[in-house]
Amino acid sequence: MLAPLTNLQSNADGTLSDDEFRWLTYRAEGGFGLTMTCAAHVQAIGQGFPGQLGIFDDKHLPGLTRLAEALNRTGTHSVVQLHHAGMRSPADLIGEAPVCPSANEEFGARAMTGDEVKQAFDDFVTAAKRAEKAGFHGVELHGAHGYLICQFLSGEVNLREDEWGGSYENRVKFLMEMIDAVRSECGKDFSLGVRLSPERFGMDLGEIRRLAGEIMTGGKVDYLDMSLWDTFKEPQDEAFKGKRLVDWFTDLPRGDCRLGAAGKLTTGKACRDAMEAGLDFVVVGRGAILHHDFPEKVLADPDFTPIALPVPEAHLRAEGLGDAFVSYMKSWKGFVEETA
Repeated sequence: MLAPLTNLQSNADGTLSDDEFRWLTYRAEGGFGLTMTCAAHVQAIGQGFPGQLGIFDDKHLPGLTRLAEALNRTGTHSVVQLHHAGMRSPADLIGEAPVCPSANEEFGARAMTGDEVKQAFDDFVTAAKRAEKAGFHGVELHGAHGYLICQFLSGEVNLREDEWGGSYENRVKFLMEMIDAVRSECGKDFSLGVRLSPERFGMDLGEIRRLAGEIMTGGKVDYLDMSLWDTFKEPQDEAFKGKRLVDWFTDLPRGDCRLGAAGKLTTGKACRDAMEAGLDFVVVGRGAILHHDFPEKVLADPDFTPIALPVPEAHLRAEGLGDAFVSYMKSWKGFVEETA
């Protein structure tokens, strides 16, 4: 599975650019079984970064339809990741203070009203329907990395005292009811995935483990995509030491749901080790940036190792990255060769 990678390549209004089209279709041609867009924002106020793909308006449909058609022709499973940055929306980007389940001084965010919570919820569901109309095979709800859904899940961030906050059951309601709504509003063959973070961003590993189990056995979600950052490390939480982070999820009952993970799965061996840990699929990010045909290379050589870092800028351009994406990769320390 291609990780949903921020690439800064969309047009300023959220419409698809030729560079982003090229980046994604080249990965699908390279053998990824599931090709996912970057996080696509479901509200203008939910934009998280410049050049972000949008799915909050019908003006985005022509580009999305073009992309879905091209991806589907390759035989990949095409997915849009649905996203709202919440308090992590930069004020200078959205032109106003960002919103959050509760007021947040660190991010200068104001608390959402009850009506605004319901509107954001509805806009996620509408975006899922828009993705289906465009021809995508499914959507993933971005409940990770401290963005809006993740903010609702967090007992540290979500300090609401209404039906959307307080107890575990109330904090997961925004996501769990959204799962129900997308499943009822979209076709039965339209896939639904969820991405979660087990650590950082105000997450409690015990709670996320519980939530993961409830999602996987709930019969509504097709796959769970765990963003682990480092698949094989021990958890930060002392209560969960002594076992690798991935193992705290592969031991859960999963019904008909499939379980995958991302986190330093950059070589053929790492992908194999992750599958042997009990995952149903692996989610590849950095390897996919370096090689559009990473899956085919691993198929040909199970011990495939990507090109060594730092890489020449010309290599990234040959792999289908446009100007904005190359510039972004230069901000990753040691990723791109420095030129005089």
